[in-house]
Amino acid sequence: MATYDLDEQERLDELKAWWKRWGSMVMIGLAVVIAASAGWRYWQHRTLTQSLEAAAVYEKLTQSLAANDAKAAREAGSMLIDQYKGTAYAPRAAMLLAKLNVLGKDLKSAQAQLEWAVANSKEPAVRDLARLRLAGVLLDQKQYDAALKTLSATHSDAYAFRFHDAKGDVLLAQGKQAEARAAYQAAFGKMQEDDPYRAIVELKLDALGGEAK
Repeated sequence: MATYDLDEQERLDELKAWWKRWGSMVMIGLAVVIAASAGWRYWQHRTLTQSLEAAAVYEKLTQSLAANDAKAAREAGSMLIDQYKGTAYAPRAAMLLAKLNVLGKDLKSAQAQLEWAVANSKEPAVRDLARLRLAGVLLDQKQYDAALKTLSATHSDAYAFRFHDAKGDVLLAQGKQAEARAAYQAAFGKMQEDDPYRAIVELKLDALGGEAK
């Protein structure tokens, strides 16, 4: 029994010594874990709240556009970009506002909004679409080199034919017919046979002479 008590006391003394040396670090580590867990839960809640709020504002934006209420649409779009830039709705709002500005002949504002969408979207498909629209706006402003630079960015295969087609439009506007035809031919080769836009690209190729293939 005495041996048992001695062993127990020795272990207790070792534990006390260990705790005296490492206890403060253990407590700090525990506090960090608790704080991190609480921070993670807060971040999740905040992200969900932001997403729900942004969805409501985006719905207001689309409803305003459907009702031809440009003022309300601009207010909702600006709110999404200013207050909810981290959500997926903000780049989409910027693209809708850009379309509104194109219709209003304000190409500079449309360009700025599309550039913002390209820089801030985390979704490759949205980024690709924003780049295509940006290239179109740059083309309308005769900023050919900037348009070609925009179209030279890496993009998904799903949008490859559209990038080639847009590049053809820019090159044709520059008077580079042979290069434009090559771009249209690349677009034609990337398209599915049942794609309704295929006929339009074929018409562009026919206008430049030669057979589409």
